[in-house]
Amino acid sequence: MSDPSLDPIRLPPSLWAATAPEAPATSPLPAGEQRVDLAVVGAGVTGLAAALRAAERGASVTVLEAAEIGWGASGRNNGQVIPAMTRADPDLLVAAFGAEQGERLVALLRDSANTLFELVRRHGIACEAVQNGWLQPAHRESRLALSRSRCAQWQRRGAPAQLLDRDQVAVLTGSRFWCGGWMNPTGGHVNPLAFTRGLARAAIAAGAAIHTHSAVSSLQRVGDRWRLNTRGGSVLARRVLLASHSYSGFATPSPWPGLARSLVPVRSYQMATQPLPAELRASILPGNHALSDTHADLHFARLDTQGRLVTGGALVLATGYEQRLRRRIAERLLKMFPQLAALDGIGFDHLWHGVFAATPDKLPRFWRLDEGVLGWVGCNGRGLALGTALGPVLADAALDGGPAAARLPFEALRQIPGHAFAPLGVKAASLYYRWLDGRD
Repeated sequence: MSDPSLDPIRLPPSLWAATAPEAPATSPLPAGEQRVDLAVVGAGVTGLAAALRAAERGASVTVLEAAEIGWGASGRNNGQVIPAMTRADPDLLVAAFGAEQGERLVALLRDSANTLFELVRRHGIACEAVQNGWLQPAHRESRLALSRSRCAQWQRRGAPAQLLDRDQVAVLTGSRFWCGGWMNPTGGHVNPLAFTRGLARAAIAAGAAIHTHSAVSSLQRVGDRWRLNTRGGSVLARRVLLASHSYSGFATPSPWPGLARSLVPVRSYQMATQPLPAELRASILPGNHALSDTHADLHFARLDTQGRLVTGGALVLATGYEQRLRRRIAERLLKMFPQLAALDGIGFDHLWHGVFAATPDKLPRFWRLDEGVLGWVGCNGRGLALGTALGPVLADAALDGGPAAARLPFEALRQIPGHAFAPLGVKAASLYYRWLDGRD
């Protein structure tokens, strides 16, 4: 395969792959058939958090991963731990899913960053974890209305959200690029691949089995169980959780017919500068917050432990992306943090990409694919905290059914109409959002 980012045989190159602790030892599923209570497809944060929960409950659980642990979006993202969706604010989630289930989902999202960092602390996961808060500054005066609305909606649900004026944002960011905004102090950032590998270690220690390079080619009902077939062997499970997300049917086989057509894979680029000089580093995000602002063409940044500024961007066309991104994001960073002009040019040590699962309405979707088979899609670029928090809830729903499953708004699989043309819609939307960012 020419693109190493889409080759499931090897881990794609990234800052995280270069700096994360080694993954726990795993192997493909051996020949023969294993019987378990729960089979999980996908060794990302959701699947591993679910496996950990199930194993801690005493259930037998096997995780089947088509590539390596954290190979997909879980190990490639920016590492920002954000207890909020991109556009689906609390009132919208309640309107979409109803008062009871909508508010449950909002509460889970509200607590998602704390859930992730508590797992880090409880299992001693070495992942450069920093829980100093997440900022969403407003890039235009007109976007302050959005900041006020979001902050108020979260405050009504008990989140420690704080509204910030221009001067407060300037102090927290080290820049007067923004007009004000809001923050949630429970957010932060991690090395996401290190976190995912740490979750895998915790799940294995609790008794879960993880088999990498074990793509699920099909599921078959066998009485009251499901057989998951791989090239090597099979697993006969009482319950199944599909947590493979955006890469199913895109770069790896889809474990369920039609699942890939319920989401749109959207490419996202991540970049890391060379380590900044100490004095310059101290002037940018001096409180070590995570930042992603109100641009629809998102401007985002955070620091790693070596003083690299970890950022990225989006492109409508992927052709020649390396040169174009280095130039485009360097210019963007200079606008966001003018003090970077003291450097003799902004150099990037790492540039990598992956895809995340988007839905047309920006809402997460929870699928009841058949009796005993559950799944979810639609992180919409905010999957690290949400996906981690969903893992235990999905495990309980799969194992217990009934009231546990009622905690989330499960529904029958719905494919996106005209799915083949959805990528064109993403490109058109990207152009529109860029136009809108400078005019509203």
